[in-house]
Amino acid sequence: MKYSLMLMSIFALLGASRSRAEDLLPPRFNFDRYSRMVDHSPFAIATAVALPSATPDFAKDLYVANAAHSPEGDLVTIASSSDQNFKKYLSTAEPVDGYAIANIEWSDRVGATKVTISKDGNFATITFNQALLSQSPPNVPSQPNVAGRPAPMVPPSAPIQPPRPHVRGVIQRNPKLPNNL
Repeated sequence: MKYSLMLMSIFALLGASRSRAEDLLPPRFNFDRYSRMVDHSPFAIATAVALPSATPDFAKDLYVANAAHSPEGDLVTIASSSDQNFKKYLSTAEPVDGYAIANIEWSDRVGATKVTISKDGNFATITFNQALLSQSPPNVPSQPNVAGRPAPMVPPSAPIQPPRPHVRGVIQRNPKLPNNL
C-alpha cells in the first residue's frame, strides 16, 4: 500500500507539471498561418511570369530594300537580313504570299521611309536597313571639306571603264630545265 501511495503521488505530480507546462508554452500554430507571407515574401527569388504564347514575329529580320511611287500603285521590296534568298516584291494592288502593304510613311530623307506590312492579320512596321545605309558608296568622298560642308560632286571628265579582271597565266607542272645547267 505504501508503494501504491507513492506511485499515485508521482502520477499526480507529473500530471500537474504537464498541465502547468502547457500553460507556460504558447500553442503551436498551423503552417497555414504563414502561407500568405510565403506567397508574398519580399525576399523571395523573382521568377519570370509566364507570358502568353505569342505569335512569332514574322518581321524581325525584314527590312525595306526599295520603295517607289508608280502610277499603278506604290511598290516596295522587302528583304531579310538573315536569309539572303528572301525577297518579296509588294505592291498596294494585291498581296504576295500573304504579305501586303498596309501603310507607307514617305519621307524626303534617304532611308527614313517607313512601311507597315501585314501577314495573316499581324502588322509590323519596317524601315530601311540602317547598317547598309551607313556604308559609304565607293568613289564618293566621305570627308567634309574645310568649310564643314560635303565636297561637291564633280562629274568625271572621261568615262569610267570597269577594271579588267585579273587573269592568271598557265603554270606548268614539270617545267623543262635549260640544257646548259
